[in-house]
Amino acid sequence: VQLQASGGGSVQTGGSLRLSCAASGRTLSSYAVGWFRQAPGKEREFVVAISWSGARTYYADSVKGRFTISRDNAKNTVYLQMNSLKPEDTAVYYCAADQDPWPYGNNRYLFEYTYDYWGQGTQVTVSS
Repeated sequence: VQLQASGGGSVQTGGSLRLSCAASGRTLSSYAVGWFRQAPGKEREFVVAISWSGARTYYADSVKGRFTISRDNAKNTVYLQMNSLKPEDTAVYYCAADQDPWPYGNNRYLFEYTYDYWGQGTQVTVSS
């Protein structure tokens, strides 16, 4: 499956953006999807993830209550709605897909090595 992340841009503190992760080649409904981000000079970090059905979602503490992940399997797309953006959210955002099951209670969604396919990244810049 090929992933295309889009929707990044520049906003001021408190603004909103919606990122999209569109899949081609195969149906995204067979995959769990995560978003990671990498700020300049920092390691890539987990942001949020959603199970293949959309029934389970997981958020990093830093984005809870501000970011919402959702998926539209009919459109082969996963969305990341980002509200109340802060300068520390500035990063390149990557979506990734995992073809393996996510058992309940397993935190595999946190780790980059879990994911089999990665998109190219989209830049999000939040100015103060």
